[in-house]
Amino acid sequence: MDADNEAKGKVSDQAMQNPQVLAALQDKIDSVSHSASIMDSLPKSVKRRVNALKNLQVNSTHIEAKFYKEVHELERKYSALYQPLFDKRRNIVSGEVEPTDEECEWQNDHEDEAALAEDLKKKAALEEKTEDANEEKPKGVPEFWLTIFRSVDMLSDMLQEHDEPILKHLQDIKVIFSGPDQPMSFTLEFHFEPNEYFTNTVLTKVYKMKSEPDAEDPFSFEGPEIIDCDGCQIDWHKGKDVTVKTIKKKQKHKGRGTARVITKQVPNDSFFNFFNPIKVSPDRELDEDSEYTLATDFEIGHFFRERIVPRAVLYFTGEALEDDDSFEEEELDEGEEEDQDEEEEDDEEEGDSK
Repeated sequence: MDADNEAKGKVSDQAMQNPQVLAALQDKIDSVSHSASIMDSLPKSVKRRVNALKNLQVNSTHIEAKFYKEVHELERKYSALYQPLFDKRRNIVSGEVEPTDEECEWQNDHEDEAALAEDLKKKAALEEKTEDANEEKPKGVPEFWLTIFRSVDMLSDMLQEHDEPILKHLQDIKVIFSGPDQPMSFTLEFHFEPNEYFTNTVLTKVYKMKSEPDAEDPFSFEGPEIIDCDGCQIDWHKGKDVTVKTIKKKQKHKGRGTARVITKQVPNDSFFNFFNPIKVSPDRELDEDSEYTLATDFEIGHFFRERIVPRAVLYFTGEALEDDDSFEEEELDEGEEEDQDEEEEDDEEEGDSK
């Protein structure tokens, strides 16, 4: 028990050293204390009216929850319209379908600004034919999804070298929304071609969602949230399971002094641990470390759904990454400007005091 308490204490200490955890805790404390101080200062008659306003706010929150449920239904409806396009994407990536010349035409900005001279076009076409004759033609778009995994920081952090040969067999990722009469959720389906690593053709991850204000804290509602997730069993071929590794350990007999070597399997870092998430139990409270792991898992699932699957080709080419970087830089610039403004105000105050 002492060891368990000590371990929990260490995790708690680490969490309290995390700036994000501290900031969230401080915001909560500030919010409660500010609310209490305002209400305490009000006359009784005004407090009654403020309570009435808060009840109106609760009603508004329930309407907002209904709005998000209808948005989920719209997502489900339009998912069916997107799917034929995503199916064609899969067929092109896997090499099952060869797009037509018309479908392959792409006019970029530079070509719009200045058309190539006719003789250069002919020369380029001749060189291309020569290259085509000498080049071994790949099938489809090789390593399409693996390239995306390598390029996106959130995914590359999970990716291990031993995962890469397996992900070369990944042909498609789909998002399936729950039906109209089912609890709100979405499922990520990872479709694999037959391979030497496992017998599954599809690996799934189900994210369960909630779009109801909390009865005890209705004002914390900010839209649907992921509350739990279920993975799936991977049927690994013998000796191919990358989520475990075999280690050798020497054991010494206390009485005889003889030693023996034993082998045991221990968990191994791998992207495929994604399909074996931490389970949420209503009877057991998660420690801070597990909560962080689960929150990261939820964030990754949401990122697959909102960004990776709908815009896969742009993450493959890197164009979507440039957009993400630009957005982050803009946020950083604004933050820097705020810091600079605060420094200038401090300098002015110091000048006035002198």
